Amino acid sequence: MKRKYIEEKLFNLLMIAATLVVFGFFASIIWTIARTGFPELTWEMVSRLPGGGFYLGKEGGILNAIAGSLMIVLSSAFLGLIISIPIVFYMNVYLKKKSHLAYLTRLSFDVLFGIPSIVYGAFAFTLMIFFGLKTSLLGGIIVITLLIIPIFVRSMDEVAKSVPKDLLEAAYSLGTTRWEVCKVVLRQIAPGIATATLLSVGRAIGDAAGVLFTAGFTDNIPTNLNEPAATLPLSVFFQLSSPIPEVRERAYAAALLLTLIVLALSIAGRITTNRFSKHKIK
Repeated sequence: MKRKYIEEKLFNLLMIAATLVVFGFFASIIWTIARTGFPELTWEMVSRLPGGGFYLGKEGGILNAIAGSLMIVLSSAFLGLIISIPIVFYMNVYLKKKSHLAYLTRLSFDVLFGIPSIVYGAFAFTLMIFFGLKTSLLGGIIVITLLIIPIFVRSMDEVAKSVPKDLLEAAYSLGTTRWEVCKVVLRQIAPGIATATLLSVGRAIGDAAGVLFTAGFTDNIPTNLNEPAATLPLSVFFQLSSPIPEVRERAYAAALLLTLIVLALSIAGRITTNRFSKHKIK
């Protein structure tokens, strides 16, 4: 009895220690970024385009990177949802639970989920060369959409599989069609859609490898899909590589802004999830 008590206390201490280590790393990262970047994070920086000599430490801002990131991420999230939701419905409503096609589909998305973003970037770059496209906003949207579709599908699929079987049987017993059952499932997986969107946008907005090959970089805000687009991660990368201290400090400011955007998305996702959870039957 005493041995079990000691083991329990020991593992409790190990879990607390592991939690403190993770929190310590997190706090260290935030502190490093905030300490260096906060003094440089001014309204001028977030509201102006890069001026002449911006990458030499002179005037200008990163509005081009902010606008480019939002254009790519929001467009990709919209396309990802449109493509992913029908796949989830087909696997969970139209196919049998032990269907080989559903199993292979889930396995494929599991593999795609773990592929590094630079591989998606290389694949999208190959497609762009084949179709004669150049680095552009469209290229960035394509690669980020490919990147986040597996996140959408697997996240929503796990929630859809947890929908009570009795609920579906009750719907079918009332004479509903499969399309009408999809509406029932949609209400049940709404929190999962919000969570999947949060995970996808959080990964997409911080990706640098994929858009490096496909979106390019520009000091202007793109006005059409065929123009290059800057992103915050690439802005951080290029500025942090500079030998000029003022430029590197701006890189930390851009990193801090990126962190704040992800934090805002996380809070919005939590609120959205809690709001939709009241419709879910447990």
